[in-house]
Amino acid sequence: MSLSKLYAQTALKYSNDFLQVGVGANSLAMANSVTASVNDVTSGYWNPAGLMSVKSDIEVALMHNEYFGGIAQDDYLALSYKFDSVSVFGLSIIRFGVDNIQNTIDLKDAAGNVDYNNITSFSDAQYAFLFSYARSFKQVPGLTVGANVKVIRSVIGDFANSWGFGLDAGAQYHYKDWLFGAVAKDITSTFNAWSYSLSPDMINVFQETGNEIPENGLEITLPSLQIGAARTFTAFHQKVSIRPELGANITFDGQRNTLISTNPVSVDPHMGMEVGYKSIIFFTPWGGQHTNIL
Repeated sequence: MSLSKLYAQTALKYSNDFLQVGVGANSLAMANSVTASVNDVTSGYWNPAGLMSVKSDIEVALMHNEYFGGIAQDDYLALSYKFDSVSVFGLSIIRFGVDNIQNTIDLKDAAGNVDYNNITSFSDAQYAFLFSYARSFKQVPGLTVGANVKVIRSVIGDFANSWGFGLDAGAQYHYKDWLFGAVAKDITSTFNAWSYSLSPDMINVFQETGNEIPENGLEITLPSLQIGAARTFTAFHQKVSIRPELGANITFDGQRNTLISTNPVSVDPHMGMEVGYKSIIFFTPWGGQHTNIL
């Protein structure tokens, strides 16, 4: 089988899309417009190059979020460690899952009687482990680069699971009051190998109800690009800072419901603004983007 045919059969438009949900209250309030300006431990998720701007030798972040009335749980843990003045390591762990899903495959017994005691539950969970490294160069002031090695794990009960591996690369460039950033995600494509273990009873139920029986296979996440530009303004004797940022997510996996939508390239622009006081208090008065409908 040719590589082009393999991609055509297994490259999915919304593969590993749980990694698009976002992390960090500030970044979410900025409508994800932080590619150029992110400068804390959450950089491992948004742009690994931003890890060079962390202020402490060690930074830790935790987040718990719930979606769809508490049905879906989103948990995030991140750690950064500054090796020296020119290099920083980061680790990010994400779990997005739906727990306590009722499994009614065995609802009816062999005689065809409904037995609610046969109802069991399972979880559908996706995990991401991001190992980040960022570095600056004295020869090029203002430039930082970074990369992620990511491991993706998906588990659906005891009957389906996958392992995936991929790479991200990012850069930031600071020039006077301007900040620029770019991240190439899944630069070599991320490959998820799925394995299914269905019992004979489960296969029979699938066939009787007209459901497709899944087969072991490879799911591919195609590369995407995120870009951003920001500028910092100061007022009131530099006590107040104002930083608007404009960014865009560019995908190459087919036409999406975005503001600029073509096949195969789609562009989803977004922007946000952060206001700070004495570099202690920050709030985001506005952030917005065109919303994808899956």
